Amino acid sequence: MTSPDSTLPMPTTTARDQRLAQLRAAMLRAHVDACIIPSSDPHLSEYLPGRWQGREWLTGFTGSVGTFIATGDFAGCWTDARYWTQAATELAGSSVQLMKIPSGASLLHIDWLAANLAPGQTVAVDARVLGLSTARLLADALKARGVNLRTDIDLLDTVWSERPALPPAPVFEHAAPFASTSRAGKLAATRAAMAKLGAGHHFISTLDDIAWLFNLRGADVSYNPVFLAHALVAPDGATLFVAEAKVPAELRARLLLDGVTLAPYADAAGALAVLPVDAALLIDPRRITAGMRDAIAPAVKVIEAINPSTFAKSKKSVFEAAHVRATMEQDGAALCEFFAWLEAELANPVRAPLTEVAIDRHITAARARRPGFVSPSFGTIAGFNANGAVIHYRASDAAHAVIEGDGLLLIDSGGQYLGGTTDITRVVPVGATSEAQRSDFTLVLKGVIALSSARFPRGTRSPMLDALARAPIWAAGIDYGHGTGHGVGFFLNMHEGPQSISASAMPEPHTAMEEGMITSVEPGIYRPGRWGIRIENLVLNVALDATEFGDWLRFETLTLCPIDTRCLHLPLLRADEIAWINDYHATVRARLAPHVSGAAAAWLDQRTQEI
Repeated sequence: MTSPDSTLPMPTTTARDQRLAQLRAAMLRAHVDACIIPSSDPHLSEYLPGRWQGREWLTGFTGSVGTFIATGDFAGCWTDARYWTQAATELAGSSVQLMKIPSGASLLHIDWLAANLAPGQTVAVDARVLGLSTARLLADALKARGVNLRTDIDLLDTVWSERPALPPAPVFEHAAPFASTSRAGKLAATRAAMAKLGAGHHFISTLDDIAWLFNLRGADVSYNPVFLAHALVAPDGATLFVAEAKVPAELRARLLLDGVTLAPYADAAGALAVLPVDAALLIDPRRITAGMRDAIAPAVKVIEAINPSTFAKSKKSVFEAAHVRATMEQDGAALCEFFAWLEAELANPVRAPLTEVAIDRHITAARARRPGFVSPSFGTIAGFNANGAVIHYRASDAAHAVIEGDGLLLIDSGGQYLGGTTDITRVVPVGATSEAQRSDFTLVLKGVIALSSARFPRGTRSPMLDALARAPIWAAGIDYGHGTGHGVGFFLNMHEGPQSISASAMPEPHTAMEEGMITSVEPGIYRPGRWGIRIENLVLNVALDATEFGDWLRFETLTLCPIDTRCLHLPLLRADEIAWINDYHATVRARLAPHVSGAAAAWLDQRTQEI
């Protein structure tokens, strides 16, 4: 469960009121009755460069999912259960209402607009940041009500005088040995997939697809090693629309050798407008904006299907999987050093107060000492007791808890390494724990074990697996308000599709589980105002065997870090579950022992003892 740092300062209540008033004035001048500000950019990214954090600038709500709507007498922000507590806190004191939705994929704000606007009124949203699929649903819903839709105006730009510029971070090559397939090889495979669909051209806007396809990385988005660009793949070459100053001359020369030319970032839409009239263009309607779709020349044949690179990058090669395993050993060793330090601090009666903020600083420092480390993969979530129940909690210098007394400390963290991306959540006891806390912890671990131990047919729709992790928790009459697992990139985005182990995801064909996919397993239990528990490992889909009913897959647990058995309520565990814990800890001890020494080695040995 991840959430990056905000790049914008938190607005005061007065500033929020002034900004909303300015937006309403701009709406009045443009004869607009409702304005939509989505959490999106021209690439439909989950995490946004500062330039497109308009919803946050207006409202102060910093969650990664949310849609803001303003009318003349209403302002609301729609977000899902992961952010309800956070949004209620950050929106407090403003005139913006929290509008609760069941999941980040919900489109209840469209239903609200259709129900609350009158025929003849006008809704405005910038097509350059509006997903094509969402735009179609919005247009249909408003048309049925006789409401007009304008997508040719960016009202936010008229009122945000200090709007951030485009990020200038340089682009760099993700080279061998970590990039096991050449850029030319990936482009050839993409053209082959295009040909099967009848397409000679393919336009791509999603940043992780572009970074993967061209074996390039950047730093334009916090924690995700991607860069702002669009790409157009043609039969005899490819164009990368990116600020040329971001690409060093030596890299431009290597790209040219692979048939890749550069063009200005702003020229992407224009290139679509001048495609040959006999061109057949592949686009992914879930991964392109309405603005880019509108730019395509009318005579061009448009083929809609999922980006071939989305499938390809989700299935890690045997070489990439080997790099990830090695990375997990380094990450696990860093965590041993960190947890050894943490327990020593907690046991020191004369130490200075230990805060949640210090957790982030020390866990990042431990990772930074490891080979191949580039950056955290998201802002560390360290929540003590009640803060642990805020699913995407983020401690700050201005607002954090001191870790003292009795309770549970939840730590969700990860790293970006040249050899892979990590994401792990552990919960540790501080002082004494209650039987209720240990019971919740054990139920969550039972969910982890149930899903991690699953075997399933190749091609199983990933959302179907969600109930396996929830079943032990449901049996106690408890549930949690987030998905159980997200795909993870290879030195790429922390959240990656197409697979998603989530009850709110549709079990569509593109969500099929295939060999080589890396996914998180992270059930939880959250008691608002009391404590939160989440245990998270990353798992790899590996081939198991074949039967008369088809090919079967299983999960290999990649994450290597002890699960704190001091938090267990043993009577709730079956013999096979105890065996799973002991086997996992034996593996962790064997894999990490060569990488640690001193206090970290002693901690590893102690925390992996059999139960």
